[in-house]
Amino acid sequence: MKNVPGRKTDVADSEWICKMVEHGLVRPSFVPPPAIRQLRDLTRYRTEVIRERTREAQRLAKLLEDSGIKLSAVVSDLLGKSARAMLEALIAGERDPEVLAEMSLASMRAKRQILAQALTGQFTDHHGFLARPCSIGSTRSGRPRPG
Repeated sequence: MKNVPGRKTDVADSEWICKMVEHGLVRPSFVPPPAIRQLRDLTRYRTEVIRERTREAQRLAKLLEDSGIKLSAVVSDLLGKSARAMLEALIAGERDPEVLAEMSLASMRAKRQILAQALTGQFTDHHGFLARPCSIGSTRSGRPRPG
């Protein structure tokens, strides 16, 4: 169908396509079965949700760096359990880096000194207000937390 002879115009193209359809030379488009279409919808939606989550994590890292907090230099996952606990405490008003560093869990407990240095900054209530949408309602799995 793409090899339309002569000058190409919409009218000439439509006439050529019409002639090809009349002679049975155009195959119909493939329309997958409903189950495949639904699976495609789900995978596209999942991809979009993952992109949005990544964007929010990057925005949160930038917000923290703006306040002088370098938490992303110490933790591997800014939305991990330990980092989320520290962020929620920051948002709630806790500013003492030693107290925040004590909220670390598991293998992060060994990094408390470095965490305290990374959590020293000028985090204000304004930063807390801007960080709230990132920290509330997110989990490591990407599913909303209950309650």
